[in-house]
Amino acid sequence: QVQLVESGGGLVQAGGSLRLFCAASGRTFSRYNMAWFRQAPGEEREFVAAISRSGSNTYYADSVKGRFTISRDNDKNTVYLQMNSLKPEDTAVYYCAARGGVTVITVASGVDYWGKGTLVTVSS
Repeated sequence: QVQLVESGGGLVQAGGSLRLFCAASGRTFSRYNMAWFRQAPGEEREFVAAISRSGSNTYYADSVKGRFTISRDNDKNTVYLQMNSLKPEDTAVYYCAARGGVTVITVASGVDYWGKGTLVTVSS
């Protein structure tokens, strides 16, 4: 069992930056593939970024490629999402996700554990 707690969300102006944090419980964090998803009001939850267990491989949605960076620190049981050049359309609740095994997370149906989310609001 893994518990995920997100933090770092807030209100930022367009063009600004935020860094999200996801702290995971347990001593087996390095066995989990991690990802970030987001859900805007009235929309479905969508994939944002994923990172492999070792951190050597990363994947991004086209909408955030070149602006967002996912990383992890297995010693600190933490995954990060650095968000730069934010746009109003990035406004959403951002969720941390974990999946055991070898398959990287790119779809919500593949997630084993979810955090409760952190709200990011980008004003124009």
